[in-house]
Amino acid sequence: MINDDAPAFRANTTQGEINFPADYKGKWVVLFSHPADFTPVCTTEFMTFASMIDEFKAMNTELVGLSVDSLYSHIAWLRKIQTMSWKGIKKPEVTFPVIEDVSMDVAKKYGMIQPNVSSTQAVRAVFFIDPVGKIRAMIYYPQSLGRNFAEIKRVIAALQTADEQNCATPANWKPGDDVIVPVPGSCGTAKERVESKDDGVKSLDWFLSFKADKNAKPHAKRGRKPKAAEAPADTPIQQPEAAPAPKKRGRKPKNQTVQATAQPVVAEAQQPEAAPAPKKRGRKPKNQTVQ
Repeated sequence: MINDDAPAFRANTTQGEINFPADYKGKWVVLFSHPADFTPVCTTEFMTFASMIDEFKAMNTELVGLSVDSLYSHIAWLRKIQTMSWKGIKKPEVTFPVIEDVSMDVAKKYGMIQPNVSSTQAVRAVFFIDPVGKIRAMIYYPQSLGRNFAEIKRVIAALQTADEQNCATPANWKPGDDVIVPVPGSCGTAKERVESKDDGVKSLDWFLSFKADKNAKPHAKRGRKPKAAEAPADTPIQQPEAAPAPKKRGRKPKNQTVQATAQPVVAEAQQPEAAPAPKKRGRKPKNQTVQ
């Protein structure tokens, strides 16, 4: 079904009747189905889609949901979602249309009903439809697996980049990464590709060459201090004046050591003079023995 015209239909939705894909001419559309209202995985998906609607609109992309439930079931469920918060998503309002498909007519046209899974519920299908109403990509998920919304957004970005720049995108490509240049169609152009000195193309071989994504944002260069202008050779380079040495805290000069004949230096904390030793009582000398 890729590159086929998207099957046309008219349907009632939570935003009124739509004529699909005619009403969306000139826009990209993500048409997706979910198994049923009031189910846990689907609730987290709708909360996430609702929180990202402005991001998709900035990419000229509209969202359209579908399940085989009635319009009143859809309305009741979306009102309940608006009272819930999860993973930083607070009480989101679902403003994109959700198709009522009780008859399963639309689901069958798009292969959303997989009999080996369920004959009464749609699987998690995603269809990427371009501005001229062509199906450009499809992703199917089982009922137990919640969708990766970063991948859904990446697919839209990759398809738009391929159309705008006539290129392909490599594995794990993200917006801003290098893109793949179309493969040469002859031996002559293959030789030219390998021998080309075009700085804008990086070739690993004749069949694998890359170029920059035109929409890539330039990386901000880290600022560097400008180099000082060099002085002419005959101009002496002036050295910056040395900063004056910090003054040391003043201390009283120590007493100089006195020569040996002088009295010992008195310590800062003078000790009191020692009292004179008491005189011993004198005794008369004994008379020396006369020889």
